[in-house]
Amino acid sequence: MRALWFDSELRLDDVPVPQPQKGEALIRVLAAGICNTDLEITKGYMKFTGIPGHEFVGIVEKSPDEYWVGKRVVGEINCPCGVCTYCRLEMPRHCPNRSVLGIQNRNGAFAEFLTLPVNNLHLVPNSIRDDVAVFTEPLAAAFRILEQTQITGEHRVLILGDGKLAQLVAQVIWLKTKRVQCVGKHESKVELLRRLGIPCMLYDEPVEPGADVVVEATGSKEGLTRAMELVRPEGTIVLKTTVAGTHELAMSIPVIQEIKIVGSRCGPFRPALDALAVGIVEVRPLITEIFGIEHAVQAFQRAAQPDAMKVIVHM
Repeated sequence: MRALWFDSELRLDDVPVPQPQKGEALIRVLAAGICNTDLEITKGYMKFTGIPGHEFVGIVEKSPDEYWVGKRVVGEINCPCGVCTYCRLEMPRHCPNRSVLGIQNRNGAFAEFLTLPVNNLHLVPNSIRDDVAVFTEPLAAAFRILEQTQITGEHRVLILGDGKLAQLVAQVIWLKTKRVQCVGKHESKVELLRRLGIPCMLYDEPVEPGADVVVEATGSKEGLTRAMELVRPEGTIVLKTTVAGTHELAMSIPVIQEIKIVGSRCGPFRPALDALAVGIVEVRPLITEIFGIEHAVQAFQRAAQPDAMKVIVHM
């Protein structure tokens, strides 16, 4: 099968079709999206070697449960062992023995086929197009914030960043409070949110500090420092950025200000699929360009350009 392979560089290669292990399904990939984590992998993040990609929609070709065969699905990316302490505590995303689709010890979605445990699969409603379904995993990550942090209509929330994930976070939080504002660097990107009625401003404009919650989704190492400048004492910072580099943090600031810093990663697929199905989150304007698998390397180059939002690869 054709696949995008990464070791020291990205290249299109011909590799064997993966063989499902016990409890796994074989999925024919229809489309996969490039996210910031994929770009960071090409810079050394997680020291990953293999086929990247974790945002996908596909058709189940083989499954130990016949129900799934022929179904169009998306899939949760963490594949836990099922027996460790964290799995028994119903925290499978934190299983120390897990593999992660296209990120850790498991080949990913920029290929014609992939494998995932059947338990990870979610049926995609017929009303959701393939290019929209690709957004399920990152939209679930945005909904994770609502599981971790109490946000009501009284809370003032700042979202730092205007990229792919920040756009989804802004729309999700807008469902909970209208006292939300996105702070971005690109006029063309923040304009996408303004069209939805979500207030935005540019990074070099003065931002009123004292927000109850600041979501850091800039994709940069400097975002946390900026977030600490803008959150109120005893407020909450939610970190959504994953970067390959390290960050120097002035430890006294969160101590003195009693700031709660929450790491936030993968989230619930069901509310994400529901939001896409009924259209309360709009993702189609975020699609910058669609490439065939034969041009997957060029797709990554396009996704890395500053003006790009979501770049999708069709198989």
